Amino acid sequence: MAVVRATPTNPNPGLLAEAPGEGGDQRAMPPELGHDALAVLSGPTFMYSNPSGDVPPGSIGGLVHLDTRLLSGWTVTLNGGELLVLRAATIDHYSAQYVLTHPELPGLPPDSLSLRRLRYVGDGFYERLELASFRPEPVRVELRLAVAVDFADLFEVKSVVRDRSAEIARNHAADGSELCFSYHHGDFSAQTRVCCSVPADRIEGDDLVWELDLQPRQEWKVDLHVPLPSGFGVVEAVRGDIADVIHRRADDPRRRWTSDRAVLSSDNEALERTVARSRDDIAALRLDLEVKGQRILLPGAGLPWFLTVFGRDTLITAYQTLVAGPSLAKGALLALARLQGDACDDFTDEEPGKIMHEVRSGELTRTGAKPYAPNYGTADATQLWLILLSEYWRWTHDHETVRHLRDNALAALRWIDDYGDRDGDGYVEYATRSREGLGNQCWRDSPDGICFADGRIPVLPLATCDLQGYTYDAKLRLAELLDGPLDSPVLARRLRDEAGTLYERFNRDFWIEERGGYYAVALDGDKNPVDAKTSNMGHLLWSGIVPPERADAVVRQLMSPDMFSGWGIRTLSREERLYNALGYHLGTVWPHDNSIAVLGLARYGYRAEANRISLAMLDAAKQFGHRLPEALSGYPRERLLFAVPYPTACSPQAWAAGTPLALVRAMLGVNPVEGRLMLDPDIPEELGRITAERVRAFGRLWAVEAVRTSGHVRLQPS
Repeated sequence: MAVVRATPTNPNPGLLAEAPGEGGDQRAMPPELGHDALAVLSGPTFMYSNPSGDVPPGSIGGLVHLDTRLLSGWTVTLNGGELLVLRAATIDHYSAQYVLTHPELPGLPPDSLSLRRLRYVGDGFYERLELASFRPEPVRVELRLAVAVDFADLFEVKSVVRDRSAEIARNHAADGSELCFSYHHGDFSAQTRVCCSVPADRIEGDDLVWELDLQPRQEWKVDLHVPLPSGFGVVEAVRGDIADVIHRRADDPRRRWTSDRAVLSSDNEALERTVARSRDDIAALRLDLEVKGQRILLPGAGLPWFLTVFGRDTLITAYQTLVAGPSLAKGALLALARLQGDACDDFTDEEPGKIMHEVRSGELTRTGAKPYAPNYGTADATQLWLILLSEYWRWTHDHETVRHLRDNALAALRWIDDYGDRDGDGYVEYATRSREGLGNQCWRDSPDGICFADGRIPVLPLATCDLQGYTYDAKLRLAELLDGPLDSPVLARRLRDEAGTLYERFNRDFWIEERGGYYAVALDGDKNPVDAKTSNMGHLLWSGIVPPERADAVVRQLMSPDMFSGWGIRTLSREERLYNALGYHLGTVWPHDNSIAVLGLARYGYRAEANRISLAMLDAAKQFGHRLPEALSGYPRERLLFAVPYPTACSPQAWAAGTPLALVRAMLGVNPVEGRLMLDPDIPEELGRITAERVRAFGRLWAVEAVRTSGHVRLQPS
């Protein structure tokens, strides 16, 4: 698992501002742990450390649960000296092993002792320290575990941590068996307990110290346990003895969950492994949260900064993974419907009918300093919710769930027309009303994510092109539902008329004839086209708002050397002034963004171009343990030869994990049509045969098999 960071606000509502949540080039951070840092993860809990397993105080590492850091320092020393790493690796997403030795220390020649650290995160944090002596004579050593606790909110870990030391109470056990820290602020409280199976010989400050007399070849161990608060959090956590967990002898509920998903096999081992890794990562990111009194079961967006529910991320991930099963999509639709906006709140950007953006559980949110309980600062999640509702119905024909969500769907439509279209010009725009609000409220949500070709930053409100494409698609899809299970043909006709009008106006106002012809990324607050070339054109293909006669020009732009890096489509063309191979939305390559483009290319019949991107993505995944990171740097492939991750990319991240499934769907050309699965394959020769078993559609199981441009679908017994 990987490395990361993030940002902050909007004093001038007429201009874009940095985002306190997901967006932003995330550099103003405390010391990093290094690109070989390791994390163990279970639901909203993770332990993030350097390769020796230590968390140096003052770093971004630590044990975090529900956006609160319970451990900010966790460092083991022998005779006062640091340990050396022989090898360290995660075993499963929730477990890791560290094998350590030591340099020459006072009274101790190098490599005299071996320390193995085993750890996992489940219903608590567990770690075992196993010390073995290789000396031919007895040896006396001091083993010290230095613990630090700051109870920082995750937003602070990404910027500046408030010093709470005077407010943190300590109640350590006199017998050395436990450290106990507690903190209270208003209605917010947190506690960290470090329990030891072998009591320390003494406690010095917040350090546990063991004085050990080891005989030749003797082994010694201690188990450490940090309980997690009871209640919501981890979904069916793994439990058991640490050694059993590490050696996969303990029951793992995640394996039961993944066993119910569709299974892919291929002549290409890399494709198989990448899809399997995606399945496991999505299972690992599942959360069990309580928001506004409702229980929410959804995947978090990504490790480490976004282990929480996001509207946009969740909806796109659910869409990408529908081919593997409908349960995630159904959960996303129901959960986000329960949190749909029902009032106007400037602080959180809530509006009636609006689908939420992000929810947080830390002190800053709980005490009202941050607007994330939940936050509604997104202009696209509402349309994406309608798109997912339609796609879920197409795959399942689950009339009951769609009818249950009828009022939510109509409320979402009213938000698009009454609140999303702020000035009545027929386009959905955004501009935050919150002093803590996001400046950009589309997926390109960094402060400079929307820019002119000459580098100027546009004034708000902005109507980005992707929002109009989503709105067009959402209205047509909702019309389909209104003609079907929602039984309102008059409203269906109205929505088709509105979508047709939007199609005509969009293609008049957003199209730019210069530079080969392309779509502006946005209209600014003065209705001027924002003329940067961006990957958002791939989203327009996905939505179907591009006329067939313009598709060639759009595809040429996306696949040009200035936009296609060799690993994928860049977020911003190299022609533009602000292009930066390391810019968050200024030239990086995002897997989820490319998966949307691939689905769009396939929709318009550009299968060769779609396959070129898909193969590039799979090649990149191989270089990162078959896991695609949140974003890749935009360096050209022919120059660097290998893929370079964005410096602070989340890994795993949900919509990056969902990308391989979307790519496979595009290659298979698999679509649900009137109660049957239809296949239109175009499999790259490099991948050979692809077979998918237990594909769920219309309440039945299907098997799909394809090679090159031929294939078949058959029903499987339930």
